[in-house]
Amino acid sequence: MAGQRLIVSCFLAGLLFSRGLAISLPVLNLYAVVGEIFVHEFEIDDFKDAFPSSMDENEPPEAPVTFHTNLLDHPDLPRWLRYIQRTPYQTGYLYGSPTSKELGKQTIEVKAYNRYTYDTARQTMIITIAPSSDGEMPYQADFLVKNWDVEEVLPADIQDLFQQAVDSMWEQDGLTVVNITSALDRGGRVPLPIENRKEGVFIKVGSKEPFNECLTKVKSPANRNRCKLQQQPALTCYDTFSPRFQIDWCNLTLIDLTNINTTEVVTIYGDGVLEEGSEFNPPDDAPDREFFSDFLLTFLLPFFLALLLALLLAYIMCCRREGVIQMVHHHTIHDNTEELREMASTRDVPRPLSTMPMFNVRTGERTNPMRSARFDTAQVPLILAQQ
Repeated sequence: MAGQRLIVSCFLAGLLFSRGLAISLPVLNLYAVVGEIFVHEFEIDDFKDAFPSSMDENEPPEAPVTFHTNLLDHPDLPRWLRYIQRTPYQTGYLYGSPTSKELGKQTIEVKAYNRYTYDTARQTMIITIAPSSDGEMPYQADFLVKNWDVEEVLPADIQDLFQQAVDSMWEQDGLTVVNITSALDRGGRVPLPIENRKEGVFIKVGSKEPFNECLTKVKSPANRNRCKLQQQPALTCYDTFSPRFQIDWCNLTLIDLTNINTTEVVTIYGDGVLEEGSEFNPPDDAPDREFFSDFLLTFLLPFFLALLLALLLAYIMCCRREGVIQMVHHHTIHDNTEELREMASTRDVPRPLSTMPMFNVRTGERTNPMRSARFDTAQVPLILAQQ
């Protein structure tokens, strides 16, 4: 019996190990441009064919598949990349906007998991990041679209529709979608579980031409006051967005990179990783800190408060008329109780019949409750006294 169990265990372990081996797909070469949104879709059907059990008849046609993405030899993605997949039955998206610091090649490792059969497929993507041929977009407008989620605007056709609406409002062509960010990543809240409630998404659009009058009018003092009153700004040029895109104009951000002072000293924070062969040298001139005031605040302050409350209670109970009356009343009750107990202990009366056993289970003796010579009706049970 033990040998059969061992054989079955080995067989199951081998089966799980064979299924745990990931099937490698061909290397995928992708290209990204600095200052433009990069989007890559993970189609579930492209990975289903690579699963070992793809020919299994018992497998459902729409098996759930999830993805895990990370930078090669690293646990997470680069800072400029994000991944989202709403449910295992929907398409996953890898998106982000690279900067000039990410120029070059980055290798992304993708693992697909079949949640029905536990099969695994692996694919390597090489993303080549190149500088933009059009140069930097100095004028950027960041729109908050309230009635869309981030994964819904990542497809190219939806981006084209939004870009066309911005072109009509900005009155120029050649606009570029710089970045797309979920409102949750910008401090937004998860919406209530009500139908058609969306999280919201920020879409940043860049241009080489300055902002037109309509965009600059949003930041006028009159419209700012309307936003403080939780009212939308009074504009006449945003009809191109409705009803498909609901823009929160109070959260519109206009960025003019031409007015940034390049001579201003900007603190640049490192990535927290020491260079090879270097050592961490903490500063030696750290000032000494006195903790005496903290001690007074932590220990002495509660002690003085407790002492003050104790003195106040003692004054009320001992010095006030109400407190003296209460203490005298309590002392009187206590003395009377002790006196009654002392009188009861010295009283020479027979034991009440209600407390005397009429039959002793241990000895078998039967006791007549009425055998006492001193017949006192006060000691007779209530039913017998009424006869």
